[in-house]
Amino acid sequence: MTETVDPQADYWGDLDGVPIHFPVVVDDMNQLTLTYSVPLDAAQGLLPGDGFDVVETEPGKAMFVVSIVDYVTNPWGDYNEVNFGFIVSSRTDPEVSGAFVYRMPVNEEFTCKAGNQVMGLPKTVEDLTFDYVDGTVTVDLAMGGEATLKVTFPDEAPVMDASMTETLTFSYLGGGPTAIPLEIEIGGAMIDPDNITVELGGSAVADELRSLGLPDAQPDMALWGKGLRGTFQRPYSIG
Repeated sequence: MTETVDPQADYWGDLDGVPIHFPVVVDDMNQLTLTYSVPLDAAQGLLPGDGFDVVETEPGKAMFVVSIVDYVTNPWGDYNEVNFGFIVSSRTDPEVSGAFVYRMPVNEEFTCKAGNQVMGLPKTVEDLTFDYVDGTVTVDLAMGGEATLKVTFPDEAPVMDASMTETLTFSYLGGGPTAIPLEIEIGGAMIDPDNITVELGGSAVADELRSLGLPDAQPDMALWGKGLRGTFQRPYSIG
C-alpha cells in the first residue's frame, strides 16, 4: 500500500496508523463495466435508505451497473472489488444523479474499513479472485462463504482510447445521504455480450441478482480496460 501525497492534499485523518488524504488517486486498475436494463420495482426494492430514487430509464426499467475491478496500484491497497449499483437521483435535489452502489465486496480488510468509515461505502470482505489465463479473464465471487457470481470474458485489446468520465457515487456516511465526486477512465475494449458468461451461485446475493433478471439477461454494454486511472474526491453531505 503506497501513497504519493500532493502537498495540497486534503488530510482526513489516520486509520489504523495510515494517513488518509484526498483526492485518492488510482494509477493502475483493470475494470469490466456491464450495464443492464432491469425491472424498476426490483431495483428500488434493493436500494437502502430513503435518500435516493432509482431513475426510470424507460417505462418500468432501471439501469443496473456492475463494475468488476482489479486494483493494481491503489493508495488503499492492491485489491479486487465488485460494485453492484443503480443509477439514482437525490430526493432532496432530483437534478443530482449518479450511481448508488448497494453492495461492494472486496478481498482486503483495510480498503473495507476505509470505504466504510471514510466514504460510507457498503464494502464487505469476501472471497474474490481474478484469473488471467490464455486470453480469458475469470472473476469468481463468494459471499458469506457461498458461491455468488462468476464472470468469464475475453481479455480483448481496446478498439478505442479509454475515456475519462466525471460522475458522482452516492452513499450514506454517518447515516446521511452523501456524494463522492470522481473521475474514472472507462475501458476501450467493447466486448460482445455473447462472449460473456455469467453464472450465479446459491447465496442470498445471487438471489438478488436473479430478481433483476440475471444470469439470463444480456448486458446492454460491456467495456473492458487495463491500466486505467481514477481520482476520488472527498465525500460531502447532500442530506
